[in-house]
Amino acid sequence: MATLKYAKFVDTTKCDGCRACMVACKNWNDLPVDPKAFDGAFNGYDSHEKLTANTWNIIKYTEKTNNTRNEGLDWFIAHNSCFHCGVAACEKACPEGAISHTEFGSVVIDEEKCVACGYCVVNCTFDVIRLGERTVNGKKKKVSTKCTLCTDRLDNGLHPACVTACHTGSLEFGDRAEMLAKAEARLDEIKDRYPNAQIYNPEGVGETTMFYLLADKPETYGLPVNPKVPTSLKVWKDYAQPVGKLLFGATTMAVVAGVVSNQLFNPRAKGETHEGGHDHE
Repeated sequence: MATLKYAKFVDTTKCDGCRACMVACKNWNDLPVDPKAFDGAFNGYDSHEKLTANTWNIIKYTEKTNNTRNEGLDWFIAHNSCFHCGVAACEKACPEGAISHTEFGSVVIDEEKCVACGYCVVNCTFDVIRLGERTVNGKKKKVSTKCTLCTDRLDNGLHPACVTACHTGSLEFGDRAEMLAKAEARLDEIKDRYPNAQIYNPEGVGETTMFYLLADKPETYGLPVNPKVPTSLKVWKDYAQPVGKLLFGATTMAVVAGVVSNQLFNPRAKGETHEGGHDHE
């Protein structure tokens, strides 16, 4: 489990849906245009139904009726990106050791080590990771991709690009204790207006480096209520693999890891979803 010292705090009650965070992410990470035509599969306000290999954060809009305020209609708007879990299912599922935590709590993918097996994709607790094509060492290859929390910016004393671009103060980054204190204070301010408001920082995934202040229940935002990393995944990564490498060698164990990961931890192979997660298309 990673020790989380920093945090990106997302106050959904301050988000006005401007999408500046999306633009900043595209610009900083040099991500290509990813146009999506409305096909009737989701509401007409979201630019994308889900995150993609070339769109690492999106703004999700949800309408909900009520009987007490705002003339009977609430808008719930939220920045959606990688949560950078303290206990990351993607890291546990990766047979190549290509996924790791940084000192900032960000979960990053080593594109040179990634073999595009897709186990991280199907095991991601929040349905974030996607496979996409990247140029690695001058050659194009398929790799797993997602938000990096702008770790390259953090290394140079800068905040994530999305945070810097946010004009409403919905996104903040800093010392974890300070961010949690701000969230608690803000929760007290809005509780009368939004009785279901809560801080979303699930313990089942070792808490998250990106956490939310939600104005309503997690289900309203399409979030799992009590996400957890399967115990079998923890045992395999933390105990079985290290012991196996000592007994059989790293190369042999890497092959075994791929087979076991596919059979035990691939929801597609088993025809099911992982605990607390989503079905992946």
